[in-house]
Amino acid sequence: MRIGFIGLGNMGGPMALNLLKAGHTLAVHDIERDRARAHLEGGARWAASPADAAGSSELVFTSLPGPKEVEAVALGADGILQRIDATCIYADLSTNSPTVIRRIHASFARKGVAMLDAPVSGGIAGARAATLSVMVGGDESAYRRIKPALDAIGDKVAYIGAIGSGSVAKLVHNMIVFGSVQLLAEAFTMGVKAGVPAETLVSAVENGAYGQGAMLRGVMRKMVLRDNFDRVAFTLRLARKDLGLATELAREIDVPMPLANIVEQDLVEAIARGLGDKDSSVSFTLQEGRAGVKVRS
Repeated sequence: MRIGFIGLGNMGGPMALNLLKAGHTLAVHDIERDRARAHLEGGARWAASPADAAGSSELVFTSLPGPKEVEAVALGADGILQRIDATCIYADLSTNSPTVIRRIHASFARKGVAMLDAPVSGGIAGARAATLSVMVGGDESAYRRIKPALDAIGDKVAYIGAIGSGSVAKLVHNMIVFGSVQLLAEAFTMGVKAGVPAETLVSAVENGAYGQGAMLRGVMRKMVLRDNFDRVAFTLRLARKDLGLATELAREIDVPMPLANIVEQDLVEAIARGLGDKDSSVSFTLQEGRAGVKVRS
């Protein structure tokens, strides 16, 4: 395919190189031309602007820092929309706001151009190795048209749903990543301060239920999605006891654990609501009540 690629940073640069390796013809643009050196040596054409990159392309990709940059490149005075043809597809690979994506999509739709949001996950190593996860939202027929190009940058390419759905999925993923890092920080600082070596703790967690993926494969798929809280693997009452022992130890050795304490209070509230003998994952329903939505298949 003839592809315009805008944004050759830590993620975009390797993705564009993989598209070249897969045999696609590229026109590349970045605010720093030096980033395009390897691409130009590999046969890519330098585009003077986002509009120039879009002008002769069947597909345009952007890989940019965030919503502000994407909106400027897509809709600005010398942006993609100024030159893109109605037969071309625009796909944003950035981590973006679903609201901004839908607004940009509406502008492209008025010109008859299909737009997809296709954020990626897997880091710089995944971008270099073409092993990224790609989460695609938008028109499914447009997705199928560009899937061969997406397959050149990732080996886990999935259609998520309507426009903005890819971005929603990426935000869900990243929220879990960063929230988990903070909870890991609380747990491991407590464990190390309580006298257990860090490497030993990591191995213990890797070998336990959490390390074996029980949260997604067990709790989410077997309990939450199926509304299966009466099938008890571990009671809420016991979970509250175990978490209480952890927060008690943290207080004894002066380790702040704000997230763990918030979770413990949710477990206490769930028990107060008469849920103590159900599976520990039933505490999930408290957040569902606050959000006004059920997470079910």
